[in-house]
Amino acid sequence: MVILSLVSCSVSLFSPPISLRLRFPPVTSLFSHVSFPASTFKPELRPLFVCCLQRRETAHIHRCNCLTCTIDGETQIGSLFSLFRDIGFKEEETEMILAKNPDVKSTPLDKISARVASLQSLKLDGFAIQGLIAKCPSLLTSEELDLVITFLVDELEGRLDPELVERILAVSDTSFLLSFNQKVRLLIHHGIPKEKISYVLSKVYLNKLMYQKSVEDIERLISYLEPFGGIGIIARRPVILNSDLDTQLIPRVEFIRNLSGEDDFATGTVLRRLPAILSYSVDHMNSHVEFLKSFAGLTSEQVFKIVHVFPNVISTSKERKLRPRIEFLKESGFDSPGMFKFLSKAPLFLALSEDNLSHKLGFLVKIGYKHRTRELAFAMGAVTRTSSDNMQRVIGLYLSYGLSLEDILAMSTKHPQVLQYSHTSLEEKLEYLIEYMGREVEELLAFPAFLGYKLDSRIKHRYEEKLKSRGENMSLNKLLTVSAERFSKTADNIEVICL
Repeated sequence: MVILSLVSCSVSLFSPPISLRLRFPPVTSLFSHVSFPASTFKPELRPLFVCCLQRRETAHIHRCNCLTCTIDGETQIGSLFSLFRDIGFKEEETEMILAKNPDVKSTPLDKISARVASLQSLKLDGFAIQGLIAKCPSLLTSEELDLVITFLVDELEGRLDPELVERILAVSDTSFLLSFNQKVRLLIHHGIPKEKISYVLSKVYLNKLMYQKSVEDIERLISYLEPFGGIGIIARRPVILNSDLDTQLIPRVEFIRNLSGEDDFATGTVLRRLPAILSYSVDHMNSHVEFLKSFAGLTSEQVFKIVHVFPNVISTSKERKLRPRIEFLKESGFDSPGMFKFLSKAPLFLALSEDNLSHKLGFLVKIGYKHRTRELAFAMGAVTRTSSDNMQRVIGLYLSYGLSLEDILAMSTKHPQVLQYSHTSLEEKLEYLIEYMGREVEELLAFPAFLGYKLDSRIKHRYEEKLKSRGENMSLNKLLTVSAERFSKTADNIEVICL
């Protein structure tokens, strides 16, 4: 009965070979109800029956495995959507990211969660992480990123600003991040302090540094600049790292060096004072040098001495500033040697804004200076070192102590620096002169340089020493200008006589 219910055979008389149609109930049902030996079947059907049973069981197991994989895949995708939702992505945005980077789907969820946590350890906020993942989904799966994060957290001790970290990680090819570690280590090895590395990296073009500059290129650049200040110049002007050594830096440094008479130390001084001078082309620098030689009548040596004192002359506009300022000096009676001497002491005169100079010129004319005179030019040179506001306060302070405009003119003609000193420092010295030393303010007319000495270490010290030796009536000039050795001997002699 069981055999008849399980197997039905039909033999076609017209279409050989024999065609068999077998109908089996589910295997699990078959074996859950009854067990029977294969010998129950006719000998010619036994192999066929056993083969069919094996295929049925194999198909059943395979279907179960596929079902398990489908369930695991759906769980992974669901967890990813949940994770991305927590980061701040909408469902459609997550779908786009997964489509853009299919590797995310096959990466273990715990690894992706750990990567997000590591990004958070770099002090990146949710918006920054969301933006990075949207732009570069490969950050979630990149093996290189682990090394970079370890470098940023452990070696750099998390010193980089979050905005800079975001710029570093926003690369289209994460393989470049490995060379980033090497390049930063190289800068630190050559002397860039870790606390300054964030500033240096924030000032360079990161894409150019990471994609176009090899470690060897950076090493060559630093080595070339070594005789002139090396890493110190780069620390002050990090964008130099983006310059091409052969076509940009070497020609520019050599131009300055040739102008200096091949003096490496003097060349280094110029570069350290103004590293930005390396941003100007050789043609630009040469045009400024030739202008000063032709229009002001200076020699190459004199031009370099001015550049050595004030490298910014190279960045000053020839037509808007250099030409009218040199014309002013010519109208004031200066010849070429006189202009060189003036510009060596007051090179800022060439670079200050027109508004700045016009305000100061107005104050000088108000106290009595005449146009197109050497005295006015010297006074202008002196006040280039102070602000218009301080200059106005200084003039007001002198007037408040009883000095007239004529007195201020006489003092500044004799000692032009009296108009450039800090008004707070001047007030302290004037108060000490009158209140503690008991002198008259008019004594400044004979010796205005008194106001240039340091109050505590020079004026007070000398005056108090003289008080001990009863020499308080000594003139201000003698009190302050005599050498320390002679002053000490004079004080000792006076004290012996008094004894």
